[in-house]
Amino acid sequence: MDWNLLKCGIGGHVSYAPDEPAVRARLQVTSPAGEAWRCLRCGTFVSGAPSASGPAAKAPAVRRGKELRSAFILRLFAVERFLRAIAVAVIAYAIWRFKYSRNSIEQAFERELPVVRTVLRSLGFNIDHSKLVGLIRHAFTLDPRTLTWLAWAAAGYAVIELLESIGLWLLRRWGEYFAMVATSVGIPYEIYDLTSKVTAARAAFFAVNVALVVYLVLTKRLFGARGGKHAYDARLRSESIIDSALAARDEPDPPAGPDAGAGADVPADTADVPAERADVPVNGTAAGPVSQGQPGPAPRR
Repeated sequence: MDWNLLKCGIGGHVSYAPDEPAVRARLQVTSPAGEAWRCLRCGTFVSGAPSASGPAAKAPAVRRGKELRSAFILRLFAVERFLRAIAVAVIAYAIWRFKYSRNSIEQAFERELPVVRTVLRSLGFNIDHSKLVGLIRHAFTLDPRTLTWLAWAAAGYAVIELLESIGLWLLRRWGEYFAMVATSVGIPYEIYDLTSKVTAARAAFFAVNVALVVYLVLTKRLFGARGGKHAYDARLRSESIIDSALAARDEPDPPAGPDAGAGADVPADTADVPAERADVPVNGTAAGPVSQGQPGPAPRR
């Protein structure tokens, strides 16, 4: 899947007209339909005025390729964290309400339990030794102070999950660190929980949390992993079309020769976009239909 084309197809192209003439010439061409500007995401030349203009250093930072895929994965984790925050917040509210309505809830429970027991027994279930019933009965024995602490603990956990979801959804560096640290803190307890009893829910939560931690450390190079932030930023610059144009501007011109005109702007094997996918030539004026990466007719002698 080409994430660049997919993103441009959904959200539109991102073109930019830098003020520097040498860089501008590498991002703009003239075609029969008028001027065209190179998209900073997918590399395609798009007819019409650029989306923005200004100094090259002020060009928008555009996510490309693996970064788009990474953004999609992190936002999936963000959605999961948000749903978890809602669930825990509901539990916190339920505990808080239970604290002030315990007597009425206990009376209703004792009143309805015989009916539920009879119905389930007719279906072949015996709830007399049910862990859920035992947990509910234990909850009725808790003092108000313990219930208050449980409600605050659940509310705090919900806030942590909400902050994780916000940071991951916004694709912020602080969000990645916060999510990794907050998730790592709970992994030892999850391992202990699994040693006591393995259930599908526990195994699923543990797998999701471990996957998030490993993914963040390796792909985002947190805490110095794989070269750290310096290597991460260097990779982003190497994939940036505007940075590639700036680097090409600073390179010395090739020596003049009989083949100096061929492939004048960007070599085909180092271009950001393959020749067969370019809408117009990288530099110059398009006087007719664009060839699909095939050599033109030989010049007449």
